Amino acid sequence: MLLLSENGTALIMSDDHPQDEHAAGECPVVLTARVVSGKWTLLVLRDLESGAKRFTELERSLSGISPRTLSQRLRALEGEGIIARRAYCETPPRVEYSLTEKGAALLPIVAAMRVWGEQWGTDHSHLAGNTDPVEQPHSAVA
Repeated sequence: MLLLSENGTALIMSDDHPQDEHAAGECPVVLTARVVSGKWTLLVLRDLESGAKRFTELERSLSGISPRTLSQRLRALEGEGIIARRAYCETPPRVEYSLTEKGAALLPIVAAMRVWGEQWGTDHSHLAGNTDPVEQPHSAVA
């Protein structure tokens, strides 16, 4: 059976031995980065880490996001299987978003980023004195 990913990469699957994009040459780091690099994605994951949230709760927590953008981001994450949307038959209608098993598997990445940000996020020492070897001018060879 032949399947195509969202970016058109061919995924070849057989009943005996599934081959994923990694086996077809796609780096797992790139795959993960593609999922978490969407604008607002990491913050949505962070907010859903504590449990299901309603749209308005997410909107309040993510200051600066427009309702349209949040709606698009939630739809995209739902389409990727990262979050689940549950609509309740109530008046007024109630919809909650929660992490799926696949989405919860991304939480260690969010936690590692939190730790890194706490440890290094305010370290701007590299800006003083231009000690970054990449930014230092090359000396002329005489």
